[in-house]
Amino acid sequence: MIDASANIHPTALVESGAVIGANVEVGPFTYIAANVTVGEGSWIGSHVVIKGPTRIGARNRIFQFASVGEDCQDKKYAGEPTELVMGDDNVVRECVTIHRGTVQDKGVTRIANRCLFMAYVHIGHDCVVGDDVILANNVTLAGHVQIGNHAIVGGLSAFHQFVKVGDHAFIAGASAVHKDVPTYVMARGDNAHGINVEGLKRRGFSKEAITLIRRAYKVIYRQNLTLEEAKPKLFEMADECAEISPLAEFVMGSERGIVR
Repeated sequence: MIDASANIHPTALVESGAVIGANVEVGPFTYIAANVTVGEGSWIGSHVVIKGPTRIGARNRIFQFASVGEDCQDKKYAGEPTELVMGDDNVVRECVTIHRGTVQDKGVTRIANRCLFMAYVHIGHDCVVGDDVILANNVTLAGHVQIGNHAIVGGLSAFHQFVKVGDHAFIAGASAVHKDVPTYVMARGDNAHGINVEGLKRRGFSKEAITLIRRAYKVIYRQNLTLEEAKPKLFEMADECAEISPLAEFVMGSERGIVR
């Protein structure tokens, strides 16, 4: 179903069964498969391929030569009807590739809202990307990677399968990341380099909260404690400052181990 207000270029191919919302614009030579939904107000540039099952929310902008909702590259994938679900107000720049999930996981790749994926970003199968994430040029997420809200990743960075990145983390460009990056932490590769203070200031964290988060960072990284020794101290600090709870919970829940 194509809404009457949608503007589809005559050279675009939108298969019967696709759902195109109000005021959607589809550029020349773009292909949209039958099992795709594009939400209202979205803009799809030229030469874009969107396959599915894929559900794209409202007001997304997808630039030329992007490939969205394609079969994943996992050799175990055997054509199962897995999904890609994308929220609202995302920007997907040139030549980005986003693959659907696998039945070996939850069967879905999820993109939240207001993300910016710069040119040549790759988001592999079963990834989960939170709100307001920025992935700079050529960032590569292997399968099952999770990126928290407000995280920023520098260009040319690559993530091992199953790595998790916490909310408000910052990862330097050209990083190879094999371990989990805790909430609030700045990292280069598998090495932590302090707290993302500037990011926290921009997002309205108080001076007091930032000071206590820095103290919590020192408990993890500067007091020669094992993680098992650090964990109870973190939860004690969380009673004093609610903003420390996400950091403590992330460290407690890490299965791969955190960057050091």
